[in-house]
Amino acid sequence: MSVNAALARADILLHPAIEGESAAPPASPRDGECWPVAADGTGAFAGHAGELASFTLGQWHFTPPFPGLRVHDRAAGQAIVFLDSWQRVPQPALPAGGAVVDAEARAAIAELVRALCNTAIFPAQGPGTNP
Repeated sequence: MSVNAALARADILLHPAIEGESAAPPASPRDGECWPVAADGTGAFAGHAGELASFTLGQWHFTPPFPGLRVHDRAAGQAIVFLDSWQRVPQPALPAGGAVVDAEARAAIAELVRALCNTAIFPAQGPGTNP
């Protein structure tokens, strides 16, 4: 591994942010872009399923993830973690309906969901999001 490749890998792991998952490399990637490769990778991504592909110095560098690696998905506004595969925590639906409405409990649950969205545990947008 060259010094530049080692520095590129260190950059991926020290500042883990991805653009979203992709099976194929983007047509015009910018330096520093990082993508987890989808299972059906094509082109330069073929054979690198699940790995982090980062574009640096005009070429793709691939880093295998390790258990516990957490990255920020910029497209979803959510943290994801690698545990045998990339895992996302789905946002639960906020409570609605029912025979008895407890406004205080609903407000507390809604505030918890908002806090988990704000800390990127749940996606920033989705069912029940009430910014």
